[in-house]
Amino acid sequence: MSYRIRCYFSLTVQDDILSLPTTLAARYVVLTRRMEAVGPNLGEPHTKSIGQGLLELRLKGAEGIARVFFCMQVGRQIVMLHSFVKKTDRIPARELDVAIARMKEVRHEES
Repeated sequence: MSYRIRCYFSLTVQDDILSLPTTLAARYVVLTRRMEAVGPNLGEPHTKSIGQGLLELRLKGAEGIARVFFCMQVGRQIVMLHSFVKKTDRIPARELDVAIARMKEVRHEES
């Protein structure tokens, strides 16, 4: 059974993801196609749980490293919440806060 991927409420998130440097955007396309076929748990180094239902898609390419936060919704839906180019070893608090706030909105939408 296949999964459906959508972006948080608007095309802004999709535009942000696709405007990542070329190799990172290409990696996103490859991994999301795999997620549609087999589900969100691709395992490390491709996906990782952040906790409380928030997960990250881990992109690595010639131009660097990026992360795309996502969560699951009822009905085999994967919702892409936020993306950023990673410049340090740790996830910046601001980036994590944006993803968590968006995940809460998505969860509120479900109820």
